[in-house]
Amino acid sequence: MTSLRLAVALLALANPVLAQDYTADQLRALFEKQKQAFSAAQDSGMGQTRGLKLVTVEDVSSESAVSVQGQTTTAGESMTPAASDPNKPLVFGQLDPELQVNLHIKFGFDSAALSESEKPKLETLCTVLRTSDINVIRIVGHTDSSGSDEYNERLSVLRAKEVARHLVQNCGVDAGRLETVGMGERFPFNSADPKADENRRVEFQALS
Repeated sequence: MTSLRLAVALLALANPVLAQDYTADQLRALFEKQKQAFSAAQDSGMGQTRGLKLVTVEDVSSESAVSVQGQTTTAGESMTPAASDPNKPLVFGQLDPELQVNLHIKFGFDSAALSESEKPKLETLCTVLRTSDINVIRIVGHTDSSGSDEYNERLSVLRAKEVARHLVQNCGVDAGRLETVGMGERFPFNSADPKADENRRVEFQALS
C-alpha cells in the first residue's frame, strides 16, 4: 500500500465517510470502482486484487423465513444471497475502506425496523441504484462486537433484508438485482475498536 493510500485509509477510519455524505455522482464513481475490483479478482483467480480481498466465510446463516416489520421473506426469493449453496461457504469481497459504501442507520435496540426518520439517508442511494447499470448489488449487514456471534449474525441479516425491502418497495429497485447477507461482527470497519459505532452499518457492494 502506498503512503497516500495508507493515509486515505487511516483518515477514513478516523472520520468514516458514509453513503449519505456522498453526491450521486460520487456514489456512481465508487460503485464503478467496486465493479472493476470484483471483475479483476474474478479474472485473476487469485482471490485478491487492488482494493479487494476475497475471503471464504464459513457458516453464514441463511434463514428460511424471517419476519421484518410484518413482511416475510423466504429463502427462495431473490433477496437472499445469490449463488448461496447451503453446502458451500460464501465468498465475501472485503473491500478496502476507501472503496466501501457504508450506510449508518440507527435501528432500535434488538430491532430491524427502518424508522421514518432514517429513510432519508437512503434517498441518494435509491436514485443511484435505480438508474445505474449495476447488475447485482449485495447488501451486507454488519454489527459491532457487542452480543454473541449468533445474535449479531441474525440481527445483521435481518437489517440487510429490511434495507433491501425498502429499496424494492419504496425506491423501485428491481428485487432481482439484490442479494442480502449478514456478516455480524466478522468484518469491522474499525478493527482497532470492535465495539465502535461505525462498525454498526449496512454496506453496499456492486458485484457486477
